Amino acid sequence: MKKIMFGAALAAISLSSPALADTISVAPGEGAQERLQEALIVAQPGDTVELGAGRFVLTDGLSLDVDGVTVRGAGQDASVLDFTGQLAAGEGLLVTSDNVTLRDFAVENSKGDGIKSKGADNIVYARLRVEWTGGPKETNGSYGVYPVESVGVLIDGVIVKGASDAGIYVGQSKQIIVRNSVAMYNVAGIEIENSRDARVTGNYVSRNTGGILVFDLPNLPNLVNAGNFGGNVRVDHNLIIANDTPNFAPKGNIVASVRKGTGVMVMANENVEVADNVIADNGTAGVLVVAYPLSFGDAKYNPYPRNVLIDDSNSFVRNGRDPQYEGGAQMAAAFGGALPPVIWDGLGKNALVVANGIAALSLGLAAQGTDVSQAHPAPAAGVGKDLRLAPLAPVTLPDAIEIRAQQ
Repeated sequence: MKKIMFGAALAAISLSSPALADTISVAPGEGAQERLQEALIVAQPGDTVELGAGRFVLTDGLSLDVDGVTVRGAGQDASVLDFTGQLAAGEGLLVTSDNVTLRDFAVENSKGDGIKSKGADNIVYARLRVEWTGGPKETNGSYGVYPVESVGVLIDGVIVKGASDAGIYVGQSKQIIVRNSVAMYNVAGIEIENSRDARVTGNYVSRNTGGILVFDLPNLPNLVNAGNFGGNVRVDHNLIIANDTPNFAPKGNIVASVRKGTGVMVMANENVEVADNVIADNGTAGVLVVAYPLSFGDAKYNPYPRNVLIDDSNSFVRNGRDPQYEGGAQMAAAFGGALPPVIWDGLGKNALVVANGIAALSLGLAAQGTDVSQAHPAPAAGVGKDLRLAPLAPVTLPDAIEIRAQQ
């Protein structure tokens, strides 16, 4: 056992020294900001930075740029990184290195995003909690956990509450699994954006404005996916219940347009399968499939959804009773008080496949004169009845990632 003093830190950090890796233990208390950041700086590949139980009172964001480091706490309610007094508007923790594992701790009240990783391949977020403890507010940070531009992302057992954009967000990435997690009181519970080969499974998504969003947006840089755009996303075995929080996103954000009461929303994406979910008590729609509604200058961008399968294995209960768009109440009344489980804006050719006669309503926007230059008029409701898409290839991650998540 050896002890090292970091700069002016008032407490020592203990290091145990196995053959190939060290554990750097950092306790809460006086000087926690400096001691914890220095531990993240001096860590070597294979090391673990171990957070003691208690509350770390921090005034600035933290960063990690060393490959192969594990940051491990005593539990998602036991080791808390408290950014309530954060002075700058950045994220709580920023990771820019590969093969990093973040597990068993919490981040509270960061001024910006809770935990962001950028260009961090094979990253694991496991059993974390990110929360804005004052409840839904426009001034909360945008994202809870926020990996972007990565190949290999595993989010497992994470809890996020209060994000003013998306609780769990993965963007411009590929080979993604989001599972066994909880997203509540965010604008978007879980969002997969401009990403390919993703599976969202076994999550509980409730009390958000919108539950699970699968989006493609124009004009986004993407160093990971050829062509820059997303697809091959499977949303399965989730509980998507009562997403009824009023939208509190700052004006101008794309998610500021998400209607309260949206269960699943697919926008301008391709090869998306929604299967084996329980989708209940979402006032606007169980599933909403739409085109990107704004003008854009990205010549490669396709604003229409393509090959979206809503499978009959989903359970739809009491959705569409309070649709939050113009004319929605009258439309629901015309359907006996609730809209069909699946709503499609009617834009895009070969956009939607609804299996085994699930009731679907096309809003027929092209037929109503919507100014969309390449719009294809919608077929009648029930489009694609009894059809099936080719099954999506399963998303797999390297065994090493799974091992790190379970440790």
